[in-house]
Amino acid sequence: MFLALLSKPSAPTILDSLADYPRWVVVACTTIVLAAAIWVVMKLLKWTLWLLLLSVVIIGLGTAAWLLFR
Repeated sequence: MFLALLSKPSAPTILDSLADYPRWVVVACTTIVLAAAIWVVMKLLKWTLWLLLLSVVIIGLGTAAWLLFR
């Protein structure tokens, strides 16, 4: 029983399934996926910088108002 489990062929990995496609298709699809991932990261960084700028302005104005009326 144990030897039967060991001799069972393993399931194909993602690299095995990609080996059936031409290399240029794999490279083109990988390039598109990486470009999309970089675009998403850029959008997230943009929104993070806007939130940082807004929080600095609000905290700065709040501190200035607090110092003015203290």
